[in-house]
Amino acid sequence: MEFRQLRYFLVVADELHFGRAAERLHITQPPLTVAVKGLERELGVQLFDRTTRRVTLTAAGEAFRDRARAAVAELDAAAGDVADVAAGKSGKVKVGFVSSASYTTVPEALRAFRRHRSRVDLVLHPLTSGEQIEQLLDGDLDVGLVRDPGDVPGLHLELLGTEDLVAVIPENHPLSGQEEIRPEDLQGEPMILFPYRLMPGFVSRVLRLFEPLAVPPAVVQQAIHQETVLGLVAAGLGMSVLPESVERFQMPGVTTRRLAGRPQTELHVARPLRPSPVVDDFVACLKGHMSD
Repeated sequence: MEFRQLRYFLVVADELHFGRAAERLHITQPPLTVAVKGLERELGVQLFDRTTRRVTLTAAGEAFRDRARAAVAELDAAAGDVADVAAGKSGKVKVGFVSSASYTTVPEALRAFRRHRSRVDLVLHPLTSGEQIEQLLDGDLDVGLVRDPGDVPGLHLELLGTEDLVAVIPENHPLSGQEEIRPEDLQGEPMILFPYRLMPGFVSRVLRLFEPLAVPPAVVQQAIHQETVLGLVAAGLGMSVLPESVERFQMPGVTTRRLAGRPQTELHVARPLRPSPVVDDFVACLKGHMSD
């Protein structure tokens, strides 16, 4: 049974006249008659009573008309949905993001995207950079916001923006009285960092600050989320180096200070190499609402 046969049948059922039905379908009458007879033969029933004066639906034809109409409507809707997904008008986008982006870049981009693509579901996953890259390569994420990723074969990476790194210290620490902290001020201090395997680029960038020191800070604790790092610093377990946007997260017992030389960290948007209109739209929103 062909989709074309169902459409032809429904038009004849509406018109109850093969000539008018052929005109509506922009075909000649003979192929229309052949298509309907073929459908009747395949179903094993007569759908129309035909006389020289009129055409009427049989009981079987009436029953089949209702089912065929629902089937054609469902197929039309499915075709429209597929076209909308391909055009980026509907569907689902799985978005990964590092915690620091959750209160800078992401909120404004989400609002802008939902204004223009209200039929697209955004599924948000707070993940470290390493987790995002792995899931992007595996096809489990559509787009990610990662820090200092370096070059990743198989992914398209685009710089969204940079921000300064700051020292994050307990508010009662002697260094809290300084406006600016030099790397040498942190010699031998206990340090709290992300696990290297989960944030390799960012951790490498931080550790590079202390390479010239005779006694670099000692990593005494690792934490996955930025909020956890802040909590450990507030508890006096050590200090950390985080993106400047951390200052928007108010954590009692913690203070931040500028680092000498203004070292920076980079936020990138990562996505698979295959093009996707809906992902392109989301990236455009990210780029248009990158927080300063």
